Amino acid sequence: MSPTSPSSITGKTALVTGGGSGIGFGAATRMVEDGAHVTICGRNEERLIAAVETLTPLVGPGGSIRHIAADITVDEQIAAAVAFAAEPTGGLAILFANAGGSMHMGPFAEADADALRATVDVNLVGTMLSIKCAVPAMRANGGGSIIGMSSGAGAFPHRFLWAYGASKAGIDMLCKSAADELGVDGIRVNSVQPGIVDDELMEFITAGGALLDNYIANMPIARVGTVEDIAEAVRFLAGPESSWITGVNLPIDGGHHLRAGANYELLFG
Repeated sequence: MSPTSPSSITGKTALVTGGGSGIGFGAATRMVEDGAHVTICGRNEERLIAAVETLTPLVGPGGSIRHIAADITVDEQIAAAVAFAAEPTGGLAILFANAGGSMHMGPFAEADADALRATVDVNLVGTMLSIKCAVPAMRANGGGSIIGMSSGAGAFPHRFLWAYGASKAGIDMLCKSAADELGVDGIRVNSVQPGIVDDELMEFITAGGALLDNYIANMPIARVGTVEDIAEAVRFLAGPESSWITGVNLPIDGGHHLRAGANYELLFG
C-alpha cells in the first residue's frame, strides 16, 4: 500500500479506552496512521492531550485524532465517550476496550476484598460497560469490531496475581459471550492476551530481575514483547482482514501460554 492509498480502516471510527499511554496509545497510533477517526479516552486528561499532540502529525489521509476524558466504570461517562467517537460518521466501527489495571497482588491468606473489587470493577465491569455502550453505535454503523484487553494471567495461573488473572479471565468469557450474541448484528468480538510487554506499566519487571528471568525462561520466543507487537494484532482484529474471526482469545506472548505462568511471589523476597 502506498502512503497515499486508503487502508481498510480509512475513515472508520474507533474508540480506544486507556488510549493515553502504553498498549492503548500504541494501538491508537497504528489506527490513526491507517486513516481512522480515532478517539482516545481515559481519566487523565493531561495525558490524553499530550497523546493527541504526539499523534496529530501521524494521522493518515481520511483520519483524525481526538480525546475525551471518561471513567469506564461510570455508565454515563463511557456512553458519552462512545457518542463522541461516533460523531464523524454517525456510528462506531471499532472499539478497543483496553483500559484496566491491577489493584491487588499477593497470597490468598492476605487477600484484600476491597482491592479485589476494585480490580474487577475496572477490568471486568469497565469492559462490560464499554461493550454495552458501543453496541447501539455499532449497529448504527452496520457492524463493527470489538477487541477486549485480557492477559496471559487470565488464561493460566500466575502466582500471587490471581485477582488480576480472575478479572481478565472474566473478560475472555465476556468477549466470547458477546461474540455469540452480537454476530447477527455484524459485530465481531475478540480479546487479546498479551504476555510481558515493555511499557511503562510493566517497567518494574522489564527493567530486570528474578521475575523477568522467570518470564523469559518460560517463553519459547525468549524476549520481552513490544507495544507494537500488541498493536499490530489489535489492528488486524479491528479491520476486515479478520472478518471471519470472532470469539477468539488471542495469546500474544512469545509462546508463554505453552509453559508455566509467571511467579510473582519472586517480588516478595
